[in-house]
Amino acid sequence: MLITHDTECALDVLVELLNTAPEAGGQEGLPDLAALRGFVVRRELSDIGPLTPTDLEGVRRLRRRFWEVLGAGTTREAAELLNAMIARAGTTPRLTDHDGHDWHVHYFAPGAALADRLAAESGIALSMVIVAGERDRLRRCEAPDCVRVFVDLSRNRSRRYCNSRTCGNRLHVAAYRARQRVAPPAEAQRGGVGVGL
Repeated sequence: MLITHDTECALDVLVELLNTAPEAGGQEGLPDLAALRGFVVRRELSDIGPLTPTDLEGVRRLRRRFWEVLGAGTTREAAELLNAMIARAGTTPRLTDHDGHDWHVHYFAPGAALADRLAAESGIALSMVIVAGERDRLRRCEAPDCVRVFVDLSRNRSRRYCNSRTCGNRLHVAAYRARQRVAPPAEAQRGGVGVGL
């Protein structure tokens, strides 16, 4: 799947946004304006004015809508949800080369509310994934004790965990330990008992 840098960045923002939801970790990852500001700084979102409680509520509502898209039973249902979300955001595509970045497209109007910006950029990025027939690349971690989401951009769609260092490694270590518990002792494998002197 050919994906532009901007689309990949927008999908990364979407994944982090989804993973702030209680559905992804058991607690609210955006409990207050300070957490929302931290999200904006971590994701290096430019052209964001002062954040207000209205922004916080708007981003939480948007996050719920993206969870609905993720849970949609069919691609048609996901597309209808995305179309409505992007239309509500009032997208305004425009070329820009801000902050030393090369020319790229922003899908939001200057000064747009944070929720509208996220709906436009991440909604368009997810739409491109759906158009490419790759909707299943946005998935949940396969670790039994994890419910986080991620985008699998691997060539052969082989990624299974939100983070191979945490969830993936933890499962590999657990499987290794389970095999060690059931493996017969080394002497029994050799077929005899050691000779003492």
